[in-house]
Amino acid sequence: MNSSCIASPPILQRSIVIRNEWINQIGDFHGIREVPTSSRKSTVAPVRVSLGSGNAALGKRLTAGVGERDGVIIVDHGSRRQASNLMLNEFVAMFRDRTGYSIVEPAHMELAKPSIKDAYTSCVQKGANRVIVSPFFLLPGRHWQQDIPSLAAEAAKDHPGVSYIVTAPLGLHELLVDVMDDRINHCLSHVAGEAGECAVCLGTGKCQMRRTAEV
Repeated sequence: MNSSCIASPPILQRSIVIRNEWINQIGDFHGIREVPTSSRKSTVAPVRVSLGSGNAALGKRLTAGVGERDGVIIVDHGSRRQASNLMLNEFVAMFRDRTGYSIVEPAHMELAKPSIKDAYTSCVQKGANRVIVSPFFLLPGRHWQQDIPSLAAEAAKDHPGVSYIVTAPLGLHELLVDVMDDRINHCLSHVAGEAGECAVCLGTGKCQMRRTAEV
């Protein structure tokens, strides 16, 4: 039977609609950008977006991936709560160990240091000739569309000739389903006394079952 003739379930149809709306928002907004020298103009490479039914390339090691002289910046929003900012450092260390990438730097969009500019400079000082700015954000809002690209462009001005890209946020990735399911079940296990607090909730007392008093 031709699979193209099989009707998609409503949930899958809705998922495809959401993804396509996201793709329409992206348009040709991002591509590898080369910081101009004084004698040439900046160019933005077009983006080729696949409209397939799944994230076929996600999770696979492709030939055009991160190279030895690439610097990766993982940027979150930033917080006035220092414990939250330090958690990004822990994630960056995990990411570096798991991927084996030699140049990986944390950055906060605002409210805390290091900034995107700080992280960009650090990447270049460590030998990067291309910088990948990866937003540690779930969905493509204003920070991804405007704020982070603007801050990255400003940081790049100090390093002519170094290419950079602002990648997509985490978005609708299948592995996030597993992450959320794991979080939910761990918290329920903690409430039931079967597991300790996770690293996120540790010491906060937030992970507990609550009930509104009956009137």
